[in-house]
Amino acid sequence: MLASMTRAEKAQLLQWLISDLGDEFPGIETRPGVSGGEPCIVRTRIPVWLLEQARRLGTSEADLLKAYPTLRAQDLANAWNYVQSHREEIEQQIAARVAIWQGSTLTRTFHCRWSRSYVALGF
Repeated sequence: MLASMTRAEKAQLLQWLISDLGDEFPGIETRPGVSGGEPCIVRTRIPVWLLEQARRLGTSEADLLKAYPTLRAQDLANAWNYVQSHREEIEQQIAARVAIWQGSTLTRTFHCRWSRSYVALGF
């Protein structure tokens, strides 16, 4: 198919693909039914907002990687890039959790069942 296209048609196709994929972030996915449809790290159910809130509260990347052994350093870099481009969305997700957790007796420490580690979220 590409072989039969003119150079202008290929350029137009490329522009369409770029615009169609422009809001996609490698390593971040949003799937209905997984973590409420919120953006998560691929291969996991770890929401981006949770990692960002932990970072804001002083959790180091090393501690996050220790607490979540399925995460890789590149996953955190992808999450930080996503946060930078979707700041308002992440702010709203964090604010929603703060409102819920402040009015409940839920623990404010998130337990990572795989590593038996705890990441304090500070709510």
